[in-house]
Amino acid sequence: MDYSILYDSPLFKGMTPADIEEILSLVPYRVRKFQIGCMISQSGEIVESLIIVMSGIVKGEMVDYAGRVIKIEDIPAPGALASAFIFGNRNMFPVNVIAITEGELLMIAKSDFLRLLMKYDKLLVNFLDMISSRSQFLSEKIKFLNFKTIKGKLAFYILQKSGINSVLITLGMTQSALADFFGVARPSIARALGELEDEGYIEAKGKSIKINDKEGLAELTID
Repeated sequence: MDYSILYDSPLFKGMTPADIEEILSLVPYRVRKFQIGCMISQSGEIVESLIIVMSGIVKGEMVDYAGRVIKIEDIPAPGALASAFIFGNRNMFPVNVIAITEGELLMIAKSDFLRLLMKYDKLLVNFLDMISSRSQFLSEKIKFLNFKTIKGKLAFYILQKSGINSVLITLGMTQSALADFFGVARPSIARALGELEDEGYIEAKGKSIKINDKEGLAELTID
């Protein structure tokens, strides 16, 4: 295995490829190949292993009660799958995980991964940081899903990107990616952006946005 692939993984932050090789030499692991479009895991399936994307890209998506598919995120290598759900009483995959490209997964059984966490303090700290970041991401995602209007979702996203003082931002996503992130159709994103601009809240040019009325945007986030 090329251990340098894992060098950029948050789990192995601050470690060298030699450190990673030493750690993984202590436990059995397996590498699973996947093909484009295959279902890697289903929502509700028990998380029995630490799973890291070694190559390729997968995505997490969920289906709501209306049957709409909501894309949660893309997970490229060397991202981990359901890291915040390995332990706990409800350690199940929260979403479906589907392959966007072909690639490989590194899999370490939960019991073996626990032994590594107990042996290496740095690994434990990195894991705690990683799952905390995942929890924060999911918390923000829930906020987006709770907004009833697309303009409310966009207003919250723009304000979140701008912070306290800035009025100039770059969206960081295409309209198609934003549509997937919000769980809506792409034309709805374009229409909502146009309405925000027509109503004087923002000025948009491509992915660049100038905020003209922060207080007005904030009001749109209140249901």
